[in-house]
Formats: sequence, structure tokens, C-alpha cells
Amino acid sequence: MIDVDGEAGGGQIVRSALSLSMLTGTPVHVTNVRGSRPNPGLRPQHLAAVRAAATCCDADVEGAKEGSEEVTFEPGDVAGGDIEVDVGTAGSVTLLFDTLLALSPVLDEPLSVTVTGGTDVKWSPTMAHYRRVKLPLVCRFGFAAEVSLHRTGFYPAGGGRATLRVDPATAASAALTERGPLEEVTVHSKAAESLEDADVADRQADAAVDALDDRDLPVGEVVAEYVETSSPGSALLLRAEYRHTVAGFDALGERGVTSETVAERAVDAFDEFREGSGVVDRHTADQLMLPLAVGAGRVAIPAVTDHVETNREVVRAFGGDLRVDRGRDGPVLVSKGGLLDSNERATGG
Repeated sequence: MIDVDGEAGGGQIVRSALSLSMLTGTPVHVTNVRGSRPNPGLRPQHLAAVRAAATCCDADVEGAKEGSEEVTFEPGDVAGGDIEVDVGTAGSVTLLFDTLLALSPVLDEPLSVTVTGGTDVKWSPTMAHYRRVKLPLVCRFGFAAEVSLHRTGFYPAGGGRATLRVDPATAASAALTERGPLEEVTVHSKAAESLEDADVADRQADAAVDALDDRDLPVGEVVAEYVETSSPGSALLLRAEYRHTVAGFDALGERGVTSETVAERAVDAFDEFREGSGVVDRHTADQLMLPLAVGAGRVAIPAVTDHVETNREVVRAFGGDLRVDRGRDGPVLVSKGGLLDSNERATGG
């Protein structure tokens, strides 16, 4: 059994440990869960991830209760099928998906996971970012996954609903080390139907397009939509399509924050990216580490963040070879892959 100390990070350590445990068939014991947080232990969204993972592989679990600061997870065989999960709060649906996203190499049959919770909430990728930016990058490493959005859920009511489908696939090596020229920036803006009279989605989109035009950047598709949801809210994504990569910059509406300010925040994040040397955006960088550890390759990242460091430690605990090369143009994550090579589960099932 592998021991992982969760004190230095948040729920990501738990999610990564669960994923790697299922991928390698190795039991894991996570202690000090979210120990550095003001409210340590498993919150509802983390508990939902533990239960979903346990269902996928018929695991024996200890400590699966809200507030628990210690979890033991002993996986069985990973199976496909259909799973339903209700976070019970506006906890992030996209982060729960991350726990199961990397299972393609050990599946014999498709896995479908439908989750109810928050689809567009703070401290996690928005649903648009997840579907239009993260998944295309993950799939370059040979993984096969797609997400269908059924209903948007903003904070605090949540109530959003989406389905992740993961298909059997063989992990592959990929190199994300060059951007190439910028081909276009698409704008995806949405808001609750209750905000349509205030033109929130349209104003977010218009402000973003104006800012991109001011910078002489190529603007592609522009979408502004109003959606049925249980809480008022809005979200904006700028998707930058380069010749060799894609990057995303999102922002959420908040009470007291204008639509124009929401757009400004997304554009500012894009400006910071354009000035740097990373090939993926900073929020996607650490989320590619599990596919990279399994499939091998190289990814140029904007910075070695705390999330990158903590995820590297979890990968290393499971025997993964994941290092950082600090070149002239910035840091590059490098992996030889082979995390599953010595494990029978790598052949599927």
C-alpha cells in the first residue's frame, strides 16, 4: 500500500491518488486530507469522488465520510457501465470527472458517469473549458473521453448535470512544446435565463470581442446564450486555437461585478499567456500530468505552480517518472511514461 500525505494540497491530491490507484491496481492510504485548508478533511465534492471511484472498481474503502482526514482505498478491477453521482451541493462536476478521466487504458468497456452538482463554479474549470480545451489536449495522449452537458449549475444552488463517457483506449506519447501561430480566438459566453433582460451573456461576449479587436487578434466564432439553471450566474471562455495547441481562459460572473469586468479578467489571463512561453494554460498544466505520466511525452508549461509540484509528488509515489526541465524558454514537464508497463492492468481490465 502506498502512503500519500495530503496536507500540502487540496482535493487534487485525493483525486490523483484515487486515479493512480485504479490505474495501477495499487492500494493507497491518504492521510492529512486537505490538512492545510481552513476546513480540513473530505468535503461533499471530495466524498462524491471517493464513492464514484469505489463504484467503478468495487473498491474496499475506509474513511469515506464527510470531514474524514484519512482515506484508505483498495481497488478491485476497473469496470465499465453507467454510474450516477449527486454531489449534493454546488461542488464541481468537472473536478469529479478528473478522478475517472484517465481510466481509458484499463477499461474493457465504456464507462459513463453522470454527475449532478456545479458545472461552472469557482476554483475549477468551467464546463466550456473542460469540453473545448482540456479534453482535446488529454485525448492527444491516447485517451478517449467526451462530456455531454445536460443542465448548467452555478453557485450556490448547483443542480447542474453532465455526463462523462470514457472509452477503452491505449495511452500514447505526445509532445506539446510549440504553439505555432495563433489561428483564431473563439468566444463562448453564457448566462442564466434570469439575466437575459440585462443582456449579460451578450455584454460579456461583446466586451471580449472589443478587447480582442483592440489587440488585432483573429476572432472566430462568438456564442452568447442563456440557459435554464437554478441559480443566477454567468461564465465566459476565450479559446485560443494555435497551429499546434489550444489554450483556454475563463471567468465567472459574480454579484456586483459587471459583465465587462468578467470579460476583462478573461482577456487579462490571455494576455499573460501570450507574453509567456507555455504551450498550455497554467490551469491545464497540472491537469495533464496523469495522462503524461501514463502516456509519456513533453509539455511546456507557463510555471511550476504548487499544484504542479503536489501532483508530481503523487505521481512519484506511484512510481511515475515525471520531471521538470528548466530550459531557456521556461519549464517543460517530461515523462518517459511506462507507469502501467509492469502492471497486468495495462492490458485492459
